[in-house]
Amino acid sequence: MLSEPRSGLLAAWGNALLAGLVSPDDAALAIVREDAVHRVEGLPGETGPVGLTLAFGRLRSLGVTGFRVALPAPGHPLGLSGPPDFNARALDAEEAVVAFGAPYGLVPEVREVGPDGDLHVEVVWRCLPVREAPPADVPSLGEAERELAEALRDATAVLTRLDVAGSGPVAEAAVDAYRARTERGREVLAPGYPPRAVRVLELAQRVGLLISVAYENGHGGAVSASEIAARQEALRPVERVARRAQVAAYNAYVEERER
Repeated sequence: MLSEPRSGLLAAWGNALLAGLVSPDDAALAIVREDAVHRVEGLPGETGPVGLTLAFGRLRSLGVTGFRVALPAPGHPLGLSGPPDFNARALDAEEAVVAFGAPYGLVPEVREVGPDGDLHVEVVWRCLPVREAPPADVPSLGEAERELAEALRDATAVLTRLDVAGSGPVAEAAVDAYRARTERGREVLAPGYPPRAVRVLELAQRVGLLISVAYENGHGGAVSASEIAARQEALRPVERVARRAQVAAYNAYVEERER
């Protein structure tokens, strides 16, 4: 939650490319970022892995007009529509991209390669058939925004009562530092997304950061097992809401086109 998932980058910049708002090279650079290389494997009509720019062209020729994001977790198939093989791979990766307009999905396989001290990341996007059906449990932007506000308020009250690290000034300082870092030369979403989607994604990322800070700074004043369990119970639904909002923001481009 502290940074954009690779599936979010691919979907957002893929949508901008399909809309003619960015060039293929610019889209590929925005998706790859610090990774060494991204390839797509299993595309119909291709005998081996291909680069992102060729892959986008092939997917367009197959009828793809947009991309959605899935961020599933155990017991929560968020953004998925099947079949079971695709869902299982997406759950293992904790993310996937689902095409709109043609029944294909992309699941990232991430690996580090190279000698110790000079490791770099390579990503292979596995193209697989998907079921054409509404994605599971994805809210509208309006619903996501309301849910985030409510969940953040409820969780903050519980965390403050338990004196948990992550609900006070240390967390706010971390959020401010993260925001300053991300605002330097980086767009939250690719061109073409509505302002509300940008706002929802920013809030979802901020909520995700607060959750991470709470976990990473130990148990704070929650000294008993029951209090620690209460902290976990307070964070779990907030984390779920933040993931739902994140997916709603990334999917806003396709949802607006459908309307």
